Amino acid sequence: MKPLATLLLVAAALAGQPADFFPMAVWYGGGKARAPMLEPAPRARQEAWRRDLRQIKSLGFNSIRCWIDWATGEPAEKQYRFDTVEILLDLAAQEGLKVIIQVYMDAAPDWVAKRFPEARFVSAGGQVMHPESAPGYCTDHAGVRQAVLGFYSALAGRARRSPAFLGWDLWSEPHVINWATATYMPNAEFCYCPSSVRRFRGWLQDKYGTLEALNRAWYRRFENWEEAEPNRLSTILSYSDYIDWRLFIREKLGQDLRDRYQAVKREAPNHVATSHAASPNLFTSPLAGDGSPDDWIMTRQVDYYGTSFYPKHSYPVGRDPEFRGALLDFARSAAYGAGRNGFWVGELQGGFGTVALNVSGTVTPEDLRIWTWSAIARGAKAINYYAWYPMSSGYESGGYGLINLDGTITERSRAAGAVARLVDQHQRLFLEARPAPAQVAIVYNPLVYMVGGRQRPVTPGPQSEVAGIERNSMLGVYRALFPANVPVDFIHINELSGSASRYKLIYVPFPLMIPEKSAQQLAEYVRAGGALVSEARLGWNNERGWASEIIPGLGLHQVMGCREAAVQTVAGLRTELRWESTEFPGLKPGEKLPGRLYEEVLEPLSGQARVVARWADGAPAAVASSFGRGRTLMLGSYLGAAFEGQKDPALQRFFTALLEWAGVERAFEVAGGTVELRLLESAREKLLFIFNHEKQPQIPRIRLRTPAGEYAVTDLATGEPVAAAREAGWLSVQTPLPSEGVRVLRLTAR
Repeated sequence: MKPLATLLLVAAALAGQPADFFPMAVWYGGGKARAPMLEPAPRARQEAWRRDLRQIKSLGFNSIRCWIDWATGEPAEKQYRFDTVEILLDLAAQEGLKVIIQVYMDAAPDWVAKRFPEARFVSAGGQVMHPESAPGYCTDHAGVRQAVLGFYSALAGRARRSPAFLGWDLWSEPHVINWATATYMPNAEFCYCPSSVRRFRGWLQDKYGTLEALNRAWYRRFENWEEAEPNRLSTILSYSDYIDWRLFIREKLGQDLRDRYQAVKREAPNHVATSHAASPNLFTSPLAGDGSPDDWIMTRQVDYYGTSFYPKHSYPVGRDPEFRGALLDFARSAAYGAGRNGFWVGELQGGFGTVALNVSGTVTPEDLRIWTWSAIARGAKAINYYAWYPMSSGYESGGYGLINLDGTITERSRAAGAVARLVDQHQRLFLEARPAPAQVAIVYNPLVYMVGGRQRPVTPGPQSEVAGIERNSMLGVYRALFPANVPVDFIHINELSGSASRYKLIYVPFPLMIPEKSAQQLAEYVRAGGALVSEARLGWNNERGWASEIIPGLGLHQVMGCREAAVQTVAGLRTELRWESTEFPGLKPGEKLPGRLYEEVLEPLSGQARVVARWADGAPAAVASSFGRGRTLMLGSYLGAAFEGQKDPALQRFFTALLEWAGVERAFEVAGGTVELRLLESAREKLLFIFNHEKQPQIPRIRLRTPAGEYAVTDLATGEPVAAAREAGWLSVQTPLPSEGVRVLRLTAR
């Protein structure tokens, strides 16, 4: 297995051109069978399916996403049955719809077990999983892998003949195992089968080169490579073995996706190939036992990567605008950060959700308008509503449908169809437009989940902030900046080179473990004029889990102008920083800022370093300094997690103050209302999205910073002109918004 750098480089070269089409699709696999199941006797169902497709088309959708599962598609080895896909391709071509094929390999045919009995998944404890169709068999096994790729090739050879065929989703919500929870295996982790262990050893050889180097890193005395095993235990010695195992899982998932991509591209090179995560890495953990992918790695393996998007799923209270925005902006950041021209929403919740006895709040037409436009405003290049019919069986039975199970049309399906029709009418505009560049970035770092290895204890805090502190630290910063209507990127800790320089402000939340190379890149970013803010214990460990002699570690104490003098976990896991600086606009001396988990005492190291906040006992809690042409702020606790848990107004002002402190330009000004604003840009046009998340109508006055010149402003939905005025570098509009409403304004340079 190739090391990560080579994998990313090769994959970037393999990715094809993006589709010249914007799919506004519904999941429809023929009749009412739920994914990944299919209706029997499909040829007898053609006319009923045609009626469904005509209804889908009449509402405004331009595509369907059908599916095929391996068990149905290859019931006997190399005997393929693609009846359902063939019929849907033919019907769609006749009805003027495009088709995306979702491939499900996690439902494996029975012959695979008979042919390759040694390919069953094995847990860390040695327990063998016996599939019940799902989750299939381990593709680290050469025979299973060959069969999987053969299925993709055969399906591609058939699909390419249809003029309706648009492309693929090669892997829905990738994991090592999908759709199966072995309740008899506590804390199960996969996969430790002989094939996976061999593959891991090959990865180690690529990474370390020699057995001597591996022994140094792991503090072992292996005499041959066959003695190396994936980590299973928590020990008091090095936990580099644990870190390697978790990184291997992420890289192998990327390579597995790349292999699927190559298999279909050899047969159908001109069709778009995609995949989508269950949720972006902001809301997942690399420690998950079922194996969780890295969005940046996965994005580079396909033409488009994306995400599922279920704002209400099966929750009694749906996700708020900040949560939804963070999810979509994370997906956007990974896509554009990896060089792609946008991302796909592989699944967007179409109706109320169910998981067993859990039932979500009602999904309204207003929900679907806001959810859809929120994704498009952030650069989504496809929307796939899940699903046309509600689920007909399983623990999701009755949920997630755009229409009712008896076939009656709902108002939410009409609302989604109206948005789909509008997007379809302006295909070129939406395909070419890109999100306005961000000047602010929040660092995403998968290594911080690994601090302590398997020994990592979870100490529940108030509202469980500490149990999810990695996520909450990022989400809280995003949430605090959300009302400022400033674009915010998430940037991968391994992607700083060549990317950091585009930002005026980089915030490093919960920064306990940092690669040595990334520490050097952060230093260069500040030296060149950037503004860097970090939370407590920056660079405590390097990527091997080795502790730094001085904290901030890895030489960053010189950049931050201070060092850690003492640190303690605070009683109750909550603390306060008492602000005493006047150099941060909007923040006054004497204000108290909530923190979480640690109180780190910081000792200034130079005349440029200034104490800007203190703990209750007077010890320094935050230090501002300068380095090269840039500036830094070191915080002795976790303020992002604190804001996510507490929503403190003073802390909100602190995060907003960072924008002016760092010289971030504000693109918008709003008076007379509270709205969310997003901007897409192309050569001569801009699209301004105005979201009213409130329950009452608003008529805000919005000022948008624009280059000199005149603009024609029209409402995209109606084509009607919107009054606008130029004001010394600003374009001013005032427009009424209904409760929970969205308006999309088209700004065309004259």
